[in-house]
Amino acid sequence: MRSGSVFTAGAFALCAAAFILTITINNAEAPSPSESETLSATEAAPAVRTLTVTAAGDCTFGTDINADPDLGFDAYAEQYGTDFFFENVRDIFSEDDLTIINFEGTLSDRGEREDKQFAFRGDPSYVDILTGSSVEAANLANNHSSDYGSVSLTDTQQYLTDAGILTCRGEDNVTAAEVNGVQVGLVGINYLNDQMRTELDSAINKADDLGAEVIILSMHWGVEKATEPNEEQIEAAHRAIDLGADLVIGTHPHVLQGIEKYNGRYILYSLGNFSFGGNNAPSDTDTAIFRQTFTLTGTEIADDDNYELIPCSITSADGYNNYQPTPAEGAEKERIEEKLTEYSDALGVSQLKFR
Repeated sequence: MRSGSVFTAGAFALCAAAFILTITINNAEAPSPSESETLSATEAAPAVRTLTVTAAGDCTFGTDINADPDLGFDAYAEQYGTDFFFENVRDIFSEDDLTIINFEGTLSDRGEREDKQFAFRGDPSYVDILTGSSVEAANLANNHSSDYGSVSLTDTQQYLTDAGILTCRGEDNVTAAEVNGVQVGLVGINYLNDQMRTELDSAINKADDLGAEVIILSMHWGVEKATEPNEEQIEAAHRAIDLGADLVIGTHPHVLQGIEKYNGRYILYSLGNFSFGGNNAPSDTDTAIFRQTFTLTGTEIADDDNYELIPCSITSADGYNNYQPTPAEGAEKERIEEKLTEYSDALGVSQLKFR
């Protein structure tokens, strides 16, 4: 009886210890309700992503055959090499996730010159100007994309694509690509072309169908040398944003026009020329670089006005065009800022953000 009593007490003690240990382990493995709620909230919170886009104006890499060859773009390329042209803006372009320009001309050694006042064809090696300066995208929807026939457009697109440059032109060339973790849709419309003009709606819808979270639209439109957009431009820009465009970049006037904010999205009616081989002595050398950072929480784009403008000249020389765009400084910078502010104030944007 003594030994049996001892066994029973020992068994009871062992069972009690096991029970306590089980409770301890279970409590250690199972988070408290507050911890579970915290984990669930963290897992459910949408990811925050950013995309920084830089836009610059008209780039023409080539010299018209009727222009003075000694003063043309080709002469500078031969003397200084392709790194010369974007030397003064290369650091700006390398700071972002995506730089886009309007490529107004062709890269080809084939084709016949179209019967027009100005036609541009550059050496295919000029693609190195873009790749060497962190330019990742080019709009081909303009009135000079086939200056040497359809073959010159085919060649230009092929040279750019082979070099890793994203392109856009009309409904058939809507591009969607992942950039810094964001699906970007690139749409280019030559609004001067009646056929392509009708593709605006379908091209933006196509970008959306391709899964674009941010849609960037390049529009070639307006009147050359006009410093304010016409009603047709304004109507088209508003419609594009209503359809889903998140940034509208205007080209063709060859001079600066104002900036408008419509339904939380920016419209750059014209950024003017940039590295422009079409004229060695333009009357207006003012231009600007526009940069915007989009912040996405889930798929929602913040309306945070996170942008800046960088006033520039299309040349680093005084009195003539050497095709080397350069950030403006001092009084020249202030003058361009005042011009852009005046033009934009007429469109309802009274204050602009400059670097």
